[in-house]
Amino acid sequence: MWFPRHSALLCGQFGVFSRRVVAVVIRRRCSAPEVVFRGKINTRDTQQQQRHTESSRVMPSNVEIKAKVSDPTLFAEKAAKLSQSEGTIIGQHDTFFNCRQGRLKLRDFMNEAGQLIFYERPDTDGPKLSRYSISPTSDPSSLRAVLSDALGVKGEVRKERRLFLIGQTRVHLDTVEGLGNYMELEVVMRPEQTVEDGQKVAEDLMEKLGVSKESLVMGAYMDLILKGH
Repeated sequence: MWFPRHSALLCGQFGVFSRRVVAVVIRRRCSAPEVVFRGKINTRDTQQQQRHTESSRVMPSNVEIKAKVSDPTLFAEKAAKLSQSEGTIIGQHDTFFNCRQGRLKLRDFMNEAGQLIFYERPDTDGPKLSRYSISPTSDPSSLRAVLSDALGVKGEVRKERRLFLIGQTRVHLDTVEGLGNYMELEVVMRPEQTVEDGQKVAEDLMEKLGVSKESLVMGAYMDLILKGH
């Protein structure tokens, strides 16, 4: 009896075999005959529970804004006042890889540390929701080589970032090689907050930092570089 079941698994008939197993288990545990015929229903319930578990693994999310900065000194002064700090200078070398959906990039901090980041967000100006997942690495150079061979490189972005923390928002003042000066707001969403809540936080901070709607830009720095901006 073992060999046919094993063969069924190897032949891709696991779904049929699973329903039979569920029915057998119920038959042994329950004396009421009508329960035996509900084996398929219980299998479907199990599948629904599995889908619910998978859907509960929600990626963290940000509400983001990106804009061109005409006066980086003035912007830095306003951000420093709001954050009560001079900010943190971070060097970053981002390598973007070909990806069917969303964006996949390796961020090298140029100090033998890095992050592999996958994220999804709409290409619109103004506040937008970004979902992401991050995996740290202590060997970004080797990981870049592997991903380059496997997926191919879409492009690279080099920048110096000045990071300010204002409440739940990360404020970036970026000097991007080949593009110039930009700012990004990343409102780190709390589980109980809605997208509208995050947008309000971002818009209020835009006003305090003197960011006009006319200066807003769409897409990632990689997109702007590929477009030749």
